Amino acid sequence: MDDWDEIKTAYQVARVGTVSGAAEVLGVHHATVIRHIDALEGRLGVKLFQRHPRGYTATEAGEDLLRVAKATDDQFNQMVGRIKGRGSEVSGDLVVTSLTSLAPLIAPMLAAFQQQHKDVVVRYLTSSRLFRLEYGEAHVAIRAGLAPDQPDNVVQPMLDLQIGAYASGSYVAEYGMPEGPQDYGKHRFVGADDLDNRAPYYKWLRENVPESSISYRTSDTRAAEVAVRAGAGIGFLVKEQAEGDPGLVEIYPPRPEWAAPIWLVTHVDLHRTTKVQALLRFIKEQMQQGPQ
Repeated sequence: MDDWDEIKTAYQVARVGTVSGAAEVLGVHHATVIRHIDALEGRLGVKLFQRHPRGYTATEAGEDLLRVAKATDDQFNQMVGRIKGRGSEVSGDLVVTSLTSLAPLIAPMLAAFQQQHKDVVVRYLTSSRLFRLEYGEAHVAIRAGLAPDQPDNVVQPMLDLQIGAYASGSYVAEYGMPEGPQDYGKHRFVGADDLDNRAPYYKWLRENVPESSISYRTSDTRAAEVAVRAGAGIGFLVKEQAEGDPGLVEIYPPRPEWAAPIWLVTHVDLHRTTKVQALLRFIKEQMQQGPQ
């Protein structure tokens, strides 16, 4: 193919399923995406996608082409990630990923790190999806829950987030404080929409609170925090983020079984680079001082 851009565009359309989504990923206008797809199909003389109201679905011919495009894109990203990680200076792009809910903890640390290393361009990507370190999508991933077990990753403990149960003052004024499990059926709780959510505090919620009392469910931890502060019910917040807020009431202090372990994850190919090592040292020093 003479034009890799068209193949890359087709790959992104197949991956996200819509023209608008692919345009956002690629940073181009949606008309450019359509033009690339039409040009590529015209050059090959086959239809690569079936168009329908909900988006684009790859045809059999499209799947064949896109398998090759995916492998090529993965290899290119891996190469770029390794090149960016080389060198003896702490400079250039530094890509860090985490869940959005960890941003209040991570973003200030990255800003402080950048103050010490002003030639670094921080790219802090927050998403629920796992960025592929093996393909150079990120230098450092900060992940919560069970210890990651992907091959070729270096996994180090960062901290255990202390999680307590809280409610807004307005909620407590209306419903009071639960005196024990016998009162849970009279209260309202904020929980996860995913019934298989593995967070230890949500596991406790499912095991101890009647399902009918989990009256507000969300797929995002940050959204759950906002709901608790708005009076939707009793929910789980990080201790450091809840303390000092006069609008919140502590229902239960943090419990060891609710703690959320946080891990620093790097790929073995980038782990020893100067830039990554500098960030890891900085984060560990911050953790010794205590989360800010």
